[in-house]
Amino acid sequence: MTELLRENVDRLIEEWVTSAAVVLRGRSVRAELESEFREFLATLLPVADGDGRNLSGAEYAEIKALLEEFSRSRARQGFTPSETASSVFALKRIVFELTEQEEDPELFRELMRFSTLLDALGLWTFETYARAREEIIQEQSEQLLELTTPVVKLWEGVLAVPLVGTLDSARTQVVMEKLLEALVETGSEHAIIDITGVLAVDTQVAQHLLKTVVAARLMGAECTISGIRPQIAQTIVALGIEFGDITTKSSLADALRHALRREGIDVVRRAERRTV
Repeated sequence: MTELLRENVDRLIEEWVTSAAVVLRGRSVRAELESEFREFLATLLPVADGDGRNLSGAEYAEIKALLEEFSRSRARQGFTPSETASSVFALKRIVFELTEQEEDPELFRELMRFSTLLDALGLWTFETYARAREEIIQEQSEQLLELTTPVVKLWEGVLAVPLVGTLDSARTQVVMEKLLEALVETGSEHAIIDITGVLAVDTQVAQHLLKTVVAARLMGAECTISGIRPQIAQTIVALGIEFGDITTKSSLADALRHALRREGIDVVRRAERRTV
Protein backbone atom coordinates (compact mmCIF):
# COMPACT_ATOMS: atom_id res chain seq x y z
CA MET A 1 0.00 0.00 0.00
CA THR A 2 2.84 2.37 0.83
CA GLU A 3 4.41 1.84 -2.60
CA LEU A 4 1.07 2.37 -4.32
CA LEU A 5 0.63 5.70 -2.57
CA ARG A 6 4.19 6.83 -3.28
CA GLU A 7 3.91 6.07 -6.99
CA ASN A 8 0.64 8.00 -7.37
CA VAL A 9 1.19 10.97 -5.06
CA ASP A 10 0.50 13.69 -7.63
CA ARG A 11 -2.62 12.00 -8.99
CA LEU A 12 -3.95 11.35 -5.49
CA ILE A 13 -3.35 14.94 -4.41
CA GLU A 14 -5.01 16.36 -7.52
CA GLU A 15 -8.17 14.27 -7.16
CA TRP A 16 -8.21 14.66 -3.38
CA VAL A 17 -8.08 18.46 -3.61
CA THR A 18 -10.81 18.46 -6.25
CA SER A 19 -13.06 16.26 -4.12
CA ALA A 20 -12.51 18.32 -0.96
CA ALA A 21 -13.03 21.61 -2.80
CA VAL A 22 -16.51 20.47 -3.86
CA VAL A 23 -17.50 19.71 -0.25
CA LEU A 24 -16.02 22.97 1.08
CA ARG A 25 -17.70 25.01 -1.68
CA GLY A 26 -14.81 27.40 -2.17
CA ARG A 27 -14.20 28.12 1.52
CA SER A 28 -10.57 27.04 1.10
CA VAL A 29 -8.37 27.80 -1.89
CA ARG A 30 -6.85 24.91 -3.82
CA ALA A 31 -3.28 25.95 -3.00
CA GLU A 32 -4.02 25.76 0.73
CA LEU A 33 -5.73 22.39 0.40
CA GLU A 34 -2.88 20.99 -1.67
CA SER A 35 -0.31 22.08 0.90
CA GLU A 36 -2.31 20.54 3.77
CA PHE A 37 -2.99 17.28 1.93
CA ARG A 38 0.64 16.82 0.83
CA GLU A 39 1.74 17.21 4.42
CA PHE A 40 -0.94 14.80 5.56
CA LEU A 41 -0.03 12.21 2.92
CA ALA A 42 3.69 12.48 3.75
CA THR A 43 2.89 11.83 7.41
CA LEU A 44 0.49 9.01 6.52
CA LEU A 45 2.93 7.03 4.36
CA PRO A 46 5.03 5.61 7.24
CA VAL A 47 1.89 4.07 8.82
CA ALA A 48 -0.09 3.33 5.65
CA ASP A 49 0.33 -0.44 6.10
CA GLY A 50 -1.22 -0.38 9.58
CA ASP A 51 -4.91 -1.00 10.27
CA GLY A 52 -5.37 1.82 12.80
CA ARG A 53 -7.19 -0.39 15.29
CA ASN A 54 -5.04 1.00 18.08
CA LEU A 55 -4.18 4.64 17.42
CA SER A 56 -2.55 4.89 20.86
CA GLY A 57 0.62 3.38 19.42
CA ALA A 58 3.71 5.61 19.21
CA GLU A 59 3.85 5.20 15.43
CA TYR A 60 0.60 7.15 15.08
CA ALA A 61 1.66 10.08 17.28
CA GLU A 62 2.78 12.31 14.41
CA ILE A 63 -0.29 11.78 12.22
CA LYS A 64 -2.60 12.31 15.21
CA ALA A 65 -0.84 15.54 16.15
CA LEU A 66 -1.14 16.77 12.57
CA LEU A 67 -4.85 15.97 12.43
CA GLU A 68 -5.44 17.59 15.81
CA GLU A 69 -3.86 20.82 14.58
CA PHE A 70 -5.89 20.54 11.36
CA SER A 71 -9.14 20.04 13.32
CA ARG A 72 -8.48 22.97 15.65
CA SER A 73 -7.72 25.22 12.70
CA ARG A 74 -10.93 24.16 10.95
CA ALA A 75 -12.97 24.66 14.13
CA ARG A 76 -11.68 28.22 14.58
CA GLN A 77 -12.38 29.00 10.92
CA GLY A 78 -16.02 27.97 11.34
CA PHE A 79 -16.02 24.75 9.31
CA THR A 80 -18.56 22.07 10.26
CA PRO A 81 -17.56 18.67 11.70
CA SER A 82 -18.64 16.96 8.45
CA GLU A 83 -16.58 19.33 6.30
CA THR A 84 -13.56 18.70 8.51
CA ALA A 85 -13.78 14.90 8.69
CA SER A 86 -14.73 14.51 5.01
CA SER A 87 -11.29 15.83 4.05
CA VAL A 88 -9.85 12.63 5.53
CA PHE A 89 -12.55 10.23 4.35
CA ALA A 90 -12.32 11.53 0.77
CA LEU A 91 -8.89 9.93 0.37
CA LYS A 92 -10.37 6.46 0.85
CA ARG A 93 -12.70 6.75 -2.14
CA ILE A 94 -9.89 8.09 -4.35
CA VAL A 95 -7.57 5.19 -3.45
CA PHE A 96 -10.37 2.68 -4.11
CA GLU A 97 -10.99 4.22 -7.54
CA LEU A 98 -7.27 4.05 -8.26
CA THR A 99 -7.21 0.27 -7.68
CA GLU A 100 -10.66 -0.74 -8.91
CA GLN A 101 -9.22 -2.61 -11.89
CA GLU A 102 -6.81 -4.62 -9.74
CA GLU A 103 -7.67 -8.24 -8.92
CA ASP A 104 -4.82 -9.10 -6.58
CA PRO A 105 -6.30 -10.63 -3.35
CA GLU A 106 -3.35 -9.36 -1.30
CA LEU A 107 -3.90 -5.82 -2.55
CA PHE A 108 -7.57 -6.12 -1.63
CA ARG A 109 -6.64 -7.11 1.94
CA GLU A 110 -4.25 -4.15 2.12
CA LEU A 111 -7.03 -1.85 0.92
CA MET A 112 -9.30 -3.10 3.68
CA ARG A 113 -6.63 -2.40 6.30
CA PHE A 114 -6.02 1.03 4.78
CA SER A 115 -9.76 1.72 4.82
CA THR A 116 -9.92 0.82 8.53
CA LEU A 117 -6.97 3.12 9.19
CA LEU A 118 -8.61 6.07 7.44
CA ASP A 119 -11.87 5.42 9.28
CA ALA A 120 -10.00 5.57 12.59
CA LEU A 121 -8.17 8.74 11.58
CA GLY A 122 -11.41 10.33 10.40
CA LEU A 123 -13.06 9.58 13.75
CA TRP A 124 -10.03 11.00 15.54
CA THR A 125 -10.40 14.16 13.46
CA PHE A 126 -14.07 14.41 14.41
CA GLU A 127 -13.34 13.90 18.12
CA THR A 128 -10.55 16.50 18.22
CA TYR A 129 -12.79 18.92 16.32
CA ALA A 130 -15.51 18.46 18.97
CA ARG A 131 -13.03 19.12 21.79
CA ALA A 132 -11.71 22.20 20.00
CA ARG A 133 -15.23 23.56 19.57
CA GLU A 134 -15.94 23.05 23.27
CA GLU A 135 -12.76 24.96 24.15
CA ILE A 136 -13.70 27.79 21.78
CA ILE A 137 -17.20 28.01 23.27
CA GLN A 138 -15.71 28.08 26.77
CA GLU A 139 -13.29 30.84 25.77
CA GLN A 140 -16.09 32.86 24.19
CA SER A 141 -18.26 32.41 27.29
CA GLU A 142 -15.44 33.69 29.50
CA GLN A 143 -14.84 36.65 27.20
CA LEU A 144 -18.56 37.45 27.16
CA LEU A 145 -18.61 37.23 30.94
CA GLU A 146 -15.76 39.74 31.08
CA LEU A 147 -17.61 42.11 28.74
CA THR A 148 -20.86 41.92 30.70
CA THR A 149 -19.15 42.73 34.00
CA PRO A 150 -17.55 46.16 33.55
CA VAL A 151 -16.07 48.21 36.39
CA VAL A 152 -16.87 51.89 35.82
CA LYS A 153 -15.21 54.88 37.47
CA LEU A 154 -18.06 57.26 38.38
CA TRP A 155 -16.04 59.79 40.34
CA GLU A 156 -12.62 60.18 41.82
CA GLY A 157 -12.47 57.41 44.40
CA VAL A 158 -15.86 55.92 43.43
CA LEU A 159 -16.24 52.75 41.31
CA ALA A 160 -19.40 51.03 40.13
CA VAL A 161 -20.17 47.53 38.84
CA PRO A 162 -23.50 47.52 36.95
CA LEU A 163 -24.80 43.96 36.76
CA VAL A 164 -27.29 42.72 34.17
CA GLY A 165 -28.87 39.28 33.90
CA THR A 166 -28.24 36.29 36.14
CA LEU A 167 -25.66 36.23 38.91
CA ASP A 168 -24.08 32.84 39.58
CA SER A 169 -20.90 31.56 41.21
CA ALA A 170 -18.74 31.89 38.10
CA ARG A 171 -19.89 35.41 37.37
CA THR A 172 -19.56 36.47 41.00
CA GLN A 173 -15.94 35.33 40.94
CA VAL A 174 -15.30 37.50 37.87
CA VAL A 175 -17.07 40.46 39.52
CA MET A 176 -14.98 40.06 42.65
CA GLU A 177 -11.69 39.76 40.77
CA LYS A 178 -12.33 42.72 38.48
CA LEU A 179 -13.58 44.91 41.31
CA LEU A 180 -10.60 44.13 43.55
CA GLU A 181 -8.17 44.75 40.69
CA ALA A 182 -9.83 48.10 39.95
CA LEU A 183 -9.72 49.08 43.64
CA VAL A 184 -5.99 48.42 43.73
CA GLU A 185 -5.32 50.23 40.44
CA THR A 186 -7.36 53.34 41.26
CA GLY A 187 -6.98 53.47 45.02
CA SER A 188 -10.74 53.99 45.32
CA GLU A 189 -12.42 53.77 48.71
CA HIS A 190 -16.01 53.43 47.53
CA ALA A 191 -17.56 50.71 45.37
CA ILE A 192 -21.14 50.47 44.18
CA ILE A 193 -22.65 47.18 43.03
CA ASP A 194 -25.74 48.05 41.02
CA ILE A 195 -28.26 45.21 40.56
CA THR A 196 -30.91 47.17 38.67
CA GLY A 197 -30.51 44.78 35.73
CA VAL A 198 -30.41 41.57 37.79
CA LEU A 199 -33.50 39.52 36.94
CA ALA A 200 -34.06 37.97 40.35
CA VAL A 201 -32.47 37.81 43.77
CA ASP A 202 -32.59 34.62 45.80
CA THR A 203 -30.58 33.30 48.74
CA GLN A 204 -27.70 32.19 46.50
CA VAL A 205 -27.49 35.53 44.69
CA ALA A 206 -27.56 37.36 48.03
CA GLN A 207 -24.70 35.21 49.31
CA HIS A 208 -22.68 36.01 46.19
CA LEU A 209 -23.26 39.73 46.73
CA LEU A 210 -22.25 39.51 50.38
CA LYS A 211 -19.01 37.74 49.50
CA THR A 212 -18.14 40.47 47.02
CA VAL A 213 -18.87 43.17 49.59
CA VAL A 214 -16.70 41.44 52.20
CA ALA A 215 -13.86 41.09 49.68
CA ALA A 216 -14.08 44.82 48.85
CA ARG A 217 -14.05 45.69 52.56
CA LEU A 218 -10.91 43.66 53.05
CA MET A 219 -9.34 45.94 50.45
CA GLY A 220 -10.37 48.95 52.52
CA ALA A 221 -13.34 50.03 50.39
CA GLU A 222 -16.89 50.72 51.52
CA CYS A 223 -19.36 48.87 49.33
CA THR A 224 -22.93 49.93 48.57
CA ILE A 225 -25.58 47.81 46.85
CA SER A 226 -27.95 49.79 44.66
CA GLY A 227 -30.84 49.10 42.30
CA ILE A 228 -33.03 47.26 44.79
CA ARG A 229 -36.45 47.58 43.21
CA PRO A 230 -39.70 47.12 45.19
CA GLN A 231 -40.27 43.58 43.85
CA ILE A 232 -36.73 42.53 44.77
CA ALA A 233 -37.06 44.17 48.19
CA GLN A 234 -40.20 42.13 48.84
CA THR A 235 -38.43 38.93 47.77
CA ILE A 236 -35.49 39.66 50.06
CA VAL A 237 -37.83 40.22 53.02
CA ALA A 238 -39.82 37.07 52.22
CA LEU A 239 -36.65 34.98 52.07
CA GLY A 240 -35.40 36.43 55.33
CA ILE A 241 -32.13 37.58 53.76
CA GLU A 242 -30.13 39.92 56.00
CA PHE A 243 -27.61 42.36 54.52
CA GLY A 244 -26.46 43.37 57.99
CA ASP A 245 -24.65 46.71 58.07
CA ILE A 246 -24.23 46.87 54.27
CA THR A 247 -25.54 50.12 52.83
CA THR A 248 -28.31 49.63 50.26
CA LYS A 249 -29.91 52.19 47.96
CA SER A 250 -32.83 52.05 45.57
CA SER A 251 -30.92 53.52 42.62
CA LEU A 252 -27.41 54.06 41.33
CA ALA A 253 -27.91 57.83 41.63
CA ASP A 254 -28.72 57.49 45.34
CA ALA A 255 -25.68 55.27 45.86
CA LEU A 256 -23.43 57.78 44.09
CA ARG A 257 -24.84 60.65 46.16
CA HIS A 258 -24.16 58.62 49.31
CA ALA A 259 -20.58 57.89 48.26
CA LEU A 260 -19.91 61.55 47.44
CA ARG A 261 -21.23 62.64 50.81
CA ARG A 262 -18.84 60.21 52.47
CA GLU A 263 -16.11 61.94 50.49
CA GLY A 264 -17.28 65.29 51.84
CA ILE A 265 -18.92 66.39 48.59
CA ASP A 266 -22.49 67.68 48.56
CA VAL A 267 -24.53 67.59 45.39
CA VAL A 268 -26.87 70.57 45.13
CA ARG A 269 -29.24 71.64 42.40
CA ARG A 270 -28.19 74.82 40.62
CA ALA A 271 -30.76 77.62 40.93
CA GLU A 272 -32.42 78.43 37.62
CA ARG A 273 -31.51 81.80 36.15
CA ARG A 274 -34.42 84.06 35.50
CA THR A 275 -34.38 86.58 32.70
CA VAL A 276 -36.44 89.81 32.78
